Amino acid sequence: MLKLKRAYLPAEEADGYRVLVDRLWPRGKSKETENIDLWLKEIAPSPELRKWFNHDSEKYPEFRTSYRKELDNGAKKEALEQLRAIITRHKTVTLVYGAKNESENNAQVLYELLTENR
Repeated sequence: MLKLKRAYLPAEEADGYRVLVDRLWPRGKSKETENIDLWLKEIAPSPELRKWFNHDSEKYPEFRTSYRKELDNGAKKEALEQLRAIITRHKTVTLVYGAKNESENNAQVLYELLTENR
């Protein structure tokens, strides 16, 4: 099972294997207390794309398309394959993200991509 969860919500046992999918560590959160099993920053959108998007809902469709293209190449493609392998090894994997908008963010794009052909 693949789940999404905001980093500002408490970690739960039901989260299973927790993967932080942001390039930046969530503000105000401690690395010692967040129960993150893997910080996969390589899978996050490029700094240029992240800054351009700036969590603007009007830009989300273009952000989604551009981010998916980024995931087709280089280190991001390798990180995506690593995440797919993790999903096959664990009963439950939770993609953890810091964005306030729960439906328009990079974790949502990853979730859609990873659950499309199931």
